[in-house]
Amino acid sequence: MEKKKVALPLVCHGHSRPVVDLFYSPITPDGYFLISASKDSTPMLRNGETGDWIGTFEGHKGAVWSSCLDTNALRAASASADFSAKLWDALTGDELHSFEHKHIVRACAFSEDTHHLLTGGVEKILRIFDLNRLDAAPREVDNSPGSVRTVAWLHSDQTILSSCSDTSGVRLWDLRSGKIVQTLETKSPVTSAEVSQDGRYITTADGSTVKFWDSNHFELVKSYDMPCNVESASLEPKHGNKFIAGGEDMWVHVFDFHTGKELGCNKGHHGPIHCVRFAPGGESYASGSEDGTIRIWLTSPVSREESDAVPGNAPNPKVKAVADEVTRKIKSSLHIGTA
Repeated sequence: MEKKKVALPLVCHGHSRPVVDLFYSPITPDGYFLISASKDSTPMLRNGETGDWIGTFEGHKGAVWSSCLDTNALRAASASADFSAKLWDALTGDELHSFEHKHIVRACAFSEDTHHLLTGGVEKILRIFDLNRLDAAPREVDNSPGSVRTVAWLHSDQTILSSCSDTSGVRLWDLRSGKIVQTLETKSPVTSAEVSQDGRYITTADGSTVKFWDSNHFELVKSYDMPCNVESASLEPKHGNKFIAGGEDMWVHVFDFHTGKELGCNKGHHGPIHCVRFAPGGESYASGSEDGTIRIWLTSPVSREESDAVPGNAPNPKVKAVADEVTRKIKSSLHIGTA
């Protein structure tokens, strides 16, 4: 029988409600990690290679819209509908601090130097918290034209970007002046804005369009129309030659960065896809869905006969053995809240 390349994802269960945000840590001495945000109020930490559950951060009283890890994957942060952003010890699962807001917090991001946490939400205010002085009042930048949907840092923490739930475009803010220095114009509100690993590009998803911008000159580099409305897009970090997008049709689409040609289409989710992200080495990527699952896909699908019986969660044995050992060491020396 003719062999056909079939994408076989690792399926990660655990969340009881939709998964709305995913974030990969950089590669650390212990590997890399994946944190997920869900409407079930409990961010989860996983081994980034195998998807194996490591721990759950417990303490929020409402949906968690965004979660992230710092550069060393030692601390986590989360933004929630309970009017708070929380800082966590990523090794023990302990809550280190709760930053209170006056309305829903939709987005959070650690600065590159790990000393600051940026938040934004329905208040239309960007807040920068000093993580070396947890009780100090945050710096506020309050001229956002709409409810903040996404935030990120640029240019060695000298610039921040934000997009809005109800207003199109991406705003670039100079941190020294607190003023908008550039707006990247889009037709629809931007639901996903990612800074590439090398800092060269900003990848945005708005409506049925994915765009790539030069992050230094803020010029539009590529713009591609998608087969459906997409909520999230991510650029392959190692070679930058492909990107992924996911949205309302429940499929993860893979495209050529240079031509926009569709290279593949991964099916498996049972609800719209809210977030897609490449792993830091580019060998795999994750998708989070309305169906409450995370799926981790290999960038180069293995060849199998279509009729082969394939387990639903079958990682590469060598990769899994190494990752399991890392996870075992973490669990044996540290105690993270149970699911």
